[in-house]
Order: sequence, then C-alpha cells, then structure tokens
Amino acid sequence: MALEVTTESFEAEVLESSLPVLVDFFADWCGPCKMMSPVVDQIGEEMSSQVKVCKCNVDDNGAVAEKYNVMSIPNFILFKDGKPAANQVGAVSPAEFKKWIEENI
Repeated sequence: MALEVTTESFEAEVLESSLPVLVDFFADWCGPCKMMSPVVDQIGEEMSSQVKVCKCNVDDNGAVAEKYNVMSIPNFILFKDGKPAANQVGAVSPAEFKKWIEENI
C-alpha cells in the first residue's frame, strides 16, 4: 500500500528518505490514475525493500505538483537522494512500469 503524502509531509517522507521514493501524482477524477493505482500499490508491496512508494493528490497538494512541473497525470517521479531522478507520465502496463522502476532505482 502506498503512503499518501501532502504538502506538509512531502519533505520528511520523500526528500529525506534513505530509500529511493516513487511518487504517484494523481487525482480522484483521473481514469488512467485509477487504472494505475493497484499497480502502484502492488509495486509498493513487492519492492518495499528497494523503493518507498507514495501517492500525492494534485488537487489537494497543488504546490508540490507545481514545484515538480506536474502538468499531466498520472505522473510518476522517482526521487533519489532528495532529487527527481526519473519521470514517467501516463498509464503503462504493470511489466513496463516495474521495468522502468528497476532501471532507475
């Protein structure tokens, strides 16, 4: 299960994490976001020792989305050492998604 992060918790949960962090920028009304949600949760369970998985609702946390130039959702940003290291926009197959994460952590 992915951890929900907010503008207030983003720095502590994402930027200060010792593990790489995958952040799923989403909105409740977004169809492709809903399609990717179970995939994101599954990655969070399968790869918990390698990557921390978080979700950030862009409607509730616009400042965070704006800071990282999130223009389209779902937008997945992989953070390493407190900095964005890789970016994936849009829904993809679970296999492609996992491969992208493995290549970038």
